[in-house]
Parts: sequence; structure tokens; C-alpha cells
Amino acid sequence: MIQPNIPDTDLPRVVIVGGGFAGINLAKSLRGAPLQVVLLDRNNYHLFQPLLYQVATAGLEPDSIAFPLRGIFKRQKNFVFRMAEVKNINREQNTLETNIGDIRYNYLVLATGSNTNFFGNKLIEEHAIGMKSLIEAVQIRNYVLKQFEESLLLKNEADIRPKLNFVMVGGGPTGVELAGAFAELRKYVLPKDYPELPLHLMNIYLVEAGPRVLAGMSEATSRKTLASLEHIGVKVLLNIAVKDYDGQKLLLSNGDVIETQSLLWSAGVKGMALPGLPEDSLLPNGRVNVNDVNLVNGAANIYAIGDIAQMLNDERFPKGYPMVAQVAMQQGRNLGKNLKAGLENRSLKPFKYKDLGSLATIGRNRAVAELPGIRLSGYIAWIVWMVVHLMSLLGFRNKLVVFINWSYRYLTYDRGTRIIIKRGAANIVKLRQSVYAIDPLTP
Repeated sequence: MIQPNIPDTDLPRVVIVGGGFAGINLAKSLRGAPLQVVLLDRNNYHLFQPLLYQVATAGLEPDSIAFPLRGIFKRQKNFVFRMAEVKNINREQNTLETNIGDIRYNYLVLATGSNTNFFGNKLIEEHAIGMKSLIEAVQIRNYVLKQFEESLLLKNEADIRPKLNFVMVGGGPTGVELAGAFAELRKYVLPKDYPELPLHLMNIYLVEAGPRVLAGMSEATSRKTLASLEHIGVKVLLNIAVKDYDGQKLLLSNGDVIETQSLLWSAGVKGMALPGLPEDSLLPNGRVNVNDVNLVNGAANIYAIGDIAQMLNDERFPKGYPMVAQVAMQQGRNLGKNLKAGLENRSLKPFKYKDLGSLATIGRNRAVAELPGIRLSGYIAWIVWMVVHLMSLLGFRNKLVVFINWSYRYLTYDRGTRIIIKRGAANIVKLRQSVYAIDPLTP
């Protein structure tokens, strides 16, 4: 029988489930504390999700946005990592049931992140493509490139059009950045790589059910973003929802139908709670109710941080804090301080979110940024976006590789990763379903 083989210790054990932004910032903050810190994740790497779309659109290689979890904590003596999938929480016994055996805890912290939310539409879930994992991003790249290759084998425009129509659903940062990346592919890359491709048949749609894109930013920024998207040839459809999709035809709420074989879904996310939590703490959106120190409602020693945590202690966010990296990082650090304070019988500090601003890139030399006291757009915002994302990457190698890649792309108008790694890219939906079926422990 597989055993977790975690070293025995007399120190209290903190088990962190999930190696994303929240989990790694919590673990870092507990360095040197009189605790044993055990991090569990189904992958052995931390994924920098804000750049996933660049992997999916052949802009970056997968290993440039992933960093080994063991490498992050190689100098932290009270740290233990195990690659595992959590199946259940036994609150009475203070143990986790995992695929590598039962693991006891004194404090349990859930940092399991979020997953794609299809809002209960099973048909769309079956045929649309989400983008929350590295595997999915690579498979999207394979699938998209395969669409281009297969289009060259067809003569009838009616057969080619569905292969070259790409639809992004959701006008948030991910949808906007995906649409911008596809527009760049069409303008700068495909004419050189696929000169025979009838690019006049290629359309890029961004569908948003609300009245504007980037709804989390100001109306002025939203208007500038819309204008930039339309300028680079993205067809933005506002106040229109997706009703149905069978893998070939997309039905919209206004009755229009778009023929497409590529529906990229970024319209929403949901938390990923684990079995065994108190029933009254669970919410329909997959998040978990927590108090202002991230303690799960109805639990004595179980905490939730990051995307999974629903905290209602700020009137600016009546529906809970946004599911973004900055919230996760700040909650991780705050909980680390509180765990150490609890060991010393000091009072705990309620979490207060410091909004450091929002960024979104629309393509080459185009971005928007809303920072404390300042709003930027265009080239300057694009530079700010690049610097912030570059500095946020883990590992000097990753920073250097991404910087060189971006510099090369900027100077040559090229992308160097346009290869189909696996011929089975057409099975992307089946792969997506197998990925989502795994117990939720995403970075």
C-alpha cells in the first residue's frame, strides 16, 4: 500500500492543499515557524496562469510558465511536498484521505483554486474548450494548429469557414487577451506560415453577455479596450449570451448562429471545494464561506484561501473578493502571520485586501492598466503589463526565457513554438473531461 512517508515530528502540522499563488505564499510565510508545513498538489509545479493563453496561442513554451514546487522551497527546512490527490476530509479524525494514503493535520488549509464554470450547460461543457491547466493549454495549441493544417486540405469555403472561426466567450481579461493573441496570429504569423490559407474566411469573435468588456475596470478603460479590439479585427458581441453549442454550430441569445469548431470558454470560474467540509459552508458556485481570518464556517482548524474562499468583510466586494492572484497571495501571507500569532497566543489580524490594480493586454503595443491613482492605455500600459508579469514569474531561468521570447517576437513578428506535439489533438474534449474528472488540485 502506498504511504505518504512524511517525517514524524512533535511540531504541529499544517497541511496546504494546492500549490497555486495562495498555497505557495502561505508556505513561504511559514518559513522558520515552529510548524511542519506539508504541501499537497496533483502536479509537482507551480503554474503562472496569467500567461496560459500565450502557451495556448503558440507564444510561449509550457515550461517557461511553470516552476518546480520543490525548487521554490529547497532552502525551507520545515517544508515537505508530496504529489497527491485529495479525496476526502475526515474532520473527526483530523485526516485527509488521499491517493497516497491518509495524512493527519493539526491545521488544514484549502488553496485548491478554481475551475472553468459552464453554468450547468452540459452540451457546452462537452464541446467547448476551457483553459485552466497546462495540459489544456498545450492541447489547445495542438488543436488550433491542426485546424489550420486541415483547412489547407479543403476547397469548399463552406467547409473551411467553421475551422477558421474562433469564438472566445467571456469579456474578462482572459477572453480579451485570447482574442488579441488570435488577432496577432492572423495578422503577423499565418500569412508567412500558411500563404495558401484563405485568411479572409478567418473570424475572431468575443462574446460577452454583459454590456461591456473588462467589467471589473472603469467604463473609460472598457471603451478603450473595445475600440482596440475592433481596430485589430475582433468582432465583439456585447449583451449576447451563448445558448447552445454542438461542436459545429454556436447558437446565440439573439438567434444568430456561428459555424465554428473552436469555442474557447473563459466566461466564468467556480471554486473547487473538497468532500467533508461542513455543509453550511458550501456555496453553489463551489466556493466556501470563511470568516475574516479565512477560517471555514463551522470548522475549528480548517482554513480556505484564494479563489475557493468566499469572504464578505469589504463593502467594495459585496459578492466576495475577486478570484484573482493578488487576493490569493495576500490571503496566503495574512494567514501565515495569523497561524504564527496563534501559536504565540497573540490576536489574529483580519484580512484586508489592498487592490494593487488591474492589467490586460490586447496585443502588440496595446494594453490597459488601472493602478492606484493612475490609468494607462496603449504602449505605456503594454510595457507595464510586460514588466509586472515578467517580475511575477518564478525562477531566473523562466524570467530570462520569457524575456528573450518576447523580445524575439517583438523584433521579428514571429512566434517560435508552432508545432503540433501530439497528433491526437482532435480528442481535446475527451482530454479536457479527463482533466476535470481528477480531484481538484490545480496550481
